[in-house]
Amino acid sequence: MTPVGGQAVLEGVMMRTPRFWAVSVRRPDGRISHVSHAATSVATRHKLLRLPFIRGIVALGDSLAIGFRALGLSAQWAASDDDSDEVTEELSTMSIVVAFVFAIGFSLVLFKASPALLTDFLGLNGPVFALVEGAIRVGILIGYLALLSLIPDLKRVFQYHAAEHMAINALEAGDELTPAVVARHSRIHVRCGTAFLLWVMIVSIVVYVVVGKPDHWYMLVLSRVALLLPIAGVAYEVIRLAGRYGRNPVVRAALAPGLWLQRLTTRVPTLDQIEVSIDSLKTVLALEEDQGVAPQVEVMA
Repeated sequence: MTPVGGQAVLEGVMMRTPRFWAVSVRRPDGRISHVSHAATSVATRHKLLRLPFIRGIVALGDSLAIGFRALGLSAQWAASDDDSDEVTEELSTMSIVVAFVFAIGFSLVLFKASPALLTDFLGLNGPVFALVEGAIRVGILIGYLALLSLIPDLKRVFQYHAAEHMAINALEAGDELTPAVVARHSRIHVRCGTAFLLWVMIVSIVVYVVVGKPDHWYMLVLSRVALLLPIAGVAYEVIRLAGRYGRNPVVRAALAPGLWLQRLTTRVPTLDQIEVSIDSLKTVLALEEDQGVAPQVEVMA
């Protein structure tokens, strides 16, 4: 089966297969509009980039780039009363770069530099330093997600996030893609990006114990930033294995924390929201069927 991933956007869902992505949005007048694009990854052209641990870094970059484009499209449609289904303007490359740099910078400060500096202030050393730093980092993540869940406007995004998971779960179970059937499926998925974030933090604890604590605070921060991509590559392999063996009880138990965390970023969707998710999924699957079998490049749900 062709691997499928996705992302919730403003009043809609983006779905992605190895070679295509599509975003469907519920317009203010109730209509569903969608647009699709080729999702050309450099990993499909270079075998080296499909090797374990490296492929995760490439997939993360691809997902961020497509995600920003999908958000831009959804923002245009969700606020437009225009009768046209045409997209008048997409985010420019510069806008995507600026948004990418801001998002990465914010994440590094919040989830990398802050926990490291706070733990350093406590005067800890050795393995205890890495363990406390990791606990602070996980606490910041949970608190951040809990805070976001209190924002009313984000509740609908979290509902679309659940609708995305439910549609993919229905597809992987071989069930009919109708709102009533999809609604019976779980809003939790083992390949979710939320679970990926948690695994990045768990893997980082192990790596930082091995690496140790640098003597100076600036080297401490630099080490956390420099090791981010290798850690993400390892975490991606964990999520990939989870997707393959997700029904195994032992694997499910090991993944339980990441699955629990998704309850902060998903909310029970309405049938109308599920309908939008299905529209996006069917659009991208139709493109894959028309083009034949694509190279296998994994994508997160």
